[in-house]
Amino acid sequence: MKPTHGLRNISEIRTFFRTNEDPIYFFGPTAFNLLGLDRWVRSFTYVSYYDPWDGMHPRVMSPVRKGTETFTSAEEVTNWLLRNDEIRARIAARPGTPRVMAVFFDEETEAICRDLGYRLTLPPYALRSRLDSKLETTRLGNEAGAPSVPNILGTPTDYATLVSMSEAAGLGTDLVIQLPYGDSGKTTFFVADESDWTKHAINLANRESKIMKRIRNTALAVEAVITRHGTIVGPFMVDLTGYTELTPYKGGWCGNDMFPDAMTTKQRAAATTLVRRLGDRLAQEGYQGFFEVDVLIDLDTDEVYLGELNPRISGASPITNVTAGAYADLPLFLFHLLEYMDVDYELDVDEINERWSELAAIDIWSQLIMKQPEDQVGLIAAAPRTGTWGVLPGGRLEYRRLSSDWHGLQDENELFFMRVYGAGDYLFKGADLGIVVTKARMQTDDPKALTDRCRSIIAGLRSQYVTSSVGVAPPVPPTILGASAL
Repeated sequence: MKPTHGLRNISEIRTFFRTNEDPIYFFGPTAFNLLGLDRWVRSFTYVSYYDPWDGMHPRVMSPVRKGTETFTSAEEVTNWLLRNDEIRARIAARPGTPRVMAVFFDEETEAICRDLGYRLTLPPYALRSRLDSKLETTRLGNEAGAPSVPNILGTPTDYATLVSMSEAAGLGTDLVIQLPYGDSGKTTFFVADESDWTKHAINLANRESKIMKRIRNTALAVEAVITRHGTIVGPFMVDLTGYTELTPYKGGWCGNDMFPDAMTTKQRAAATTLVRRLGDRLAQEGYQGFFEVDVLIDLDTDEVYLGELNPRISGASPITNVTAGAYADLPLFLFHLLEYMDVDYELDVDEINERWSELAAIDIWSQLIMKQPEDQVGLIAAAPRTGTWGVLPGGRLEYRRLSSDWHGLQDENELFFMRVYGAGDYLFKGADLGIVVTKARMQTDDPKALTDRCRSIIAGLRSQYVTSSVGVAPPVPPTILGASAL
């Protein structure tokens, strides 16, 4: 039942979601990104291609009948699920007009939803696609007073041209070059001399790119929501990138650490201001709802810079939605939903941002995104079970119970593992094995390295995988876990 008046405070907004009757569906390869929101929102269901719970999660809907589908993108997975007769029949059996969300979608997704009468509860694809460009993000950030690392936007034809452009802009010759689109682990290039250029010239020559001065930095991920009342900024998390135990991609995102000392009070204030400025500028472009940003802190100057924009739900969402701020008010993503739920509401954005900044000093959460780092192909015969595991002295792991998500973790002596690829799936370089969430740090400060505890967890879970060799390499599926910007 819709309220007879606008929602006047957080308590009334909570009640609104707890009594929600609109059927809401999150579509995707996995339920990972928004897992746990069903605790807050009545009638919330995950429609997932992979079912790590093997039918035991009450809010996960996965097709029983799967063929030999070959997907080349996560968008294709979303669209296949939307067209699936089994899924459509189950949705039709529930009253109400379905609301649909996804990490990755395209114009085809929009057309399917229009044809089926579903309400796609996301910004338009054309707008999101334009804003997804790293070049467009840089331009809009500059306009908003949210500057990037010193850079120029240009199209180098060869190494001599690159050096001429960079030196004229005062960037020097130790550079980071990014292409407009793509996973940063695969479209970010480090060029310090001509040999580096030669190695990457096939990707960089005659292509417009963002050419940045290389700095020593800490990269942090943060999610935010653009509401009609302003931009709400979530917790900041240090990125884990490029660890060979977790990913085969240099610079590839492989997790996050959130802890009280991740930033100083001054840095957090500057970064929050930067993200709010960017959010308010995106609102002028017509963008509404959830987005993710990388923030870079220069370790030599303490300057805070805009890194990249992900105009979507991201891989940082699982931690964002389980913090102390989320329990004090609402999980951040619910403010996105509120913008699309045809209800008036009041909100003091300044008060929420101030409270969440204060609460950041008490939370510790981490997650690991485990991919297959070795270049080998096999067929998985057995894999670790989804659920809560105990971390015993010496780092040994012990499976304890099937769990629907990580919200019940009490301390660092437990972790939640969500399996992605399991028995019957192929193992190959870059395959998404699963996700670890725990209440303990996974990365040291200086130098940045995985903690001994983290390495023990990775080794323990990987030892649970049993594979057999195959003679022919399988088609390589797309990355499906909704990466952070880095």
